[in-house]
Amino acid sequence: MAATQARETKRSTAKSAADNKSILEIDDDHKPGFDRAVTARLFAYLKPHRSELLVAIVAMFFTVFANVASPPLIGWAIDEGIRRRDMSVLLAGVLIFIVLQLLGFLGFRIQLSKMAVIGQTIIRQLRDQLFDHVQYLSIGFFAEYEVGRLIARIISDVNVVREAVTFAAVGSIREVLMLFGIIISMLLINIPLTAVAFTVLVALLLIANFWRIHARAAYLRVSDSNAKVYAELSESFNGVRVTQAFARQQQNYDRFAGDINMASRRANVRAALISGTFYPSVELIGGVATGALIFVGGTLALDERITVGVLLAFILYIQQFFFPIRLLAQRYNLLQNVIASGYRIFKLMDFPVDIGDSVDADELPPIEGRVRFEDVSFRYVRDGELVLKNINLDVPPGATVAFVGHTGAGKTTLVKLIMRFYDATSGRVTVDGQDLRAVTQNSLRRQISVVPQDTHLFSGSVMDNIRYGRLDASDDEVVAAAKAVGAHSFISQMPDSYQSDIKEGGALLSTGQRQLIAFARALLADPRVLILDEATSNIDTQTERQIQTALEHLLLGRTSFVIAHRLSTITSADLIVVMDHGRIIEMGSHQELLDLEGVYHQLFTLA
Repeated sequence: MAATQARETKRSTAKSAADNKSILEIDDDHKPGFDRAVTARLFAYLKPHRSELLVAIVAMFFTVFANVASPPLIGWAIDEGIRRRDMSVLLAGVLIFIVLQLLGFLGFRIQLSKMAVIGQTIIRQLRDQLFDHVQYLSIGFFAEYEVGRLIARIISDVNVVREAVTFAAVGSIREVLMLFGIIISMLLINIPLTAVAFTVLVALLLIANFWRIHARAAYLRVSDSNAKVYAELSESFNGVRVTQAFARQQQNYDRFAGDINMASRRANVRAALISGTFYPSVELIGGVATGALIFVGGTLALDERITVGVLLAFILYIQQFFFPIRLLAQRYNLLQNVIASGYRIFKLMDFPVDIGDSVDADELPPIEGRVRFEDVSFRYVRDGELVLKNINLDVPPGATVAFVGHTGAGKTTLVKLIMRFYDATSGRVTVDGQDLRAVTQNSLRRQISVVPQDTHLFSGSVMDNIRYGRLDASDDEVVAAAKAVGAHSFISQMPDSYQSDIKEGGALLSTGQRQLIAFARALLADPRVLILDEATSNIDTQTERQIQTALEHLLLGRTSFVIAHRLSTITSADLIVVMDHGRIIEMGSHQELLDLEGVYHQLFTLA
């Protein structure tokens, strides 16, 4: 109950945050630059890891110290050991240098391992939260938002956050401290040589700024193109049967290879070219700076104003100097990417759950199955056309109601309201007198089963898929449900019978077999209300007769709603509701409607 209340509180705040934007706009309305709110939320994920973060920061200081202290140590060993031919000084310098390197290695190892663990933990937490939230989003959300884009958010964008945590969170501090340490050390050792090193800094900063601007735009295009690739792959592979049925493989390939994948290539090539310009430029400037140092420092050494050891220390420093600047330029771009990714992640995480339990929602007790539509009107989109108009319908417990009418008449929308996949725009839907908006969705849906026209089966065994309707059901109950709908005969002929793996989506089964398993799954749940949405449209006539015989017994005492284009399958329904353009135009039994000689009579005659 606490989790439900927390989710409802979050949903109410997210509602205003979303500002009623289109679903797709949550990917497109972020402006480049620093975002304080996103940054604060990302840092909040680091708070539970304060102790590990502190260890990583302490270890980072060892790495900085080892890097900054090594060049003057080498210079001292050369000046005091080699020039004066003092082997003990040289040996001491070498030993101290090795100790420093081991210290730096240990610090870097601890820093990376700690931050890697923190990064992976945050990834798991973000993905858990996103997965949990997305499951509760309305059906309308999935009608607009491509699955591939969802995968891109949960995989690619979360990985960007992991990369930032693992390599940039503490790494950026290390680079800044190294820069300051190198600059201070250079100033303390020799000011003229430091001035020479700084002359190339302006050019380096200009190149870094150029790269920062263009790299950000390039990597954003890469991220967007990757999301489109994910979306295309998901859609194409999910619809592979239709593709093959219409022999559209070449057209799909042309679309993917010629447009989407080529756009991804162009985006990645541009990003690679920008990076390929920046890094060699930094190396070139580093080489020029080293040459200038050798010339100026060599002149000073010849005049005996500095020692060779000092010159060597500066050369080592100048090589180190450009390394953190290059990394900081990368870190800046990564920071921009992680803010953009974090923005998309949190926009998705905050997207309001339109159909949710109110804070004071009650558990729906065991129901008899009386369903009422009280002056119900409904539209899918705000300010859109009404799909249902002033529906009034009272269904007594145990009755079988059939909805008929042309495509788009509103039949499926009615049963979606019963399942509370949507809420009525006006009016109300009640079960046993209780408004569906006043009860929890779980307590409602535990007592309702639905078999859609296009059923979905999960990877796993036949037994597991049927048991999905009631997880605590025994094997015998699963088999009994399968027998009741006529699925037992073909299941028992499968290689491992009920333990046979049917793969994702039931790819190894025929359409009719998948539908029979869906029937068994729904009936195993022992619902008080059963909804069949074109559930027999994909089943052959012989199997349909078998199911009809089973349903006459199994639906006894249950309230059932049937949507069917085959009017011969609903002649025994207690009530037939004829719909047209969102309105009920006729109601009655099969014979009563035939006697009216109205729309139903025409439909039945033409069937």
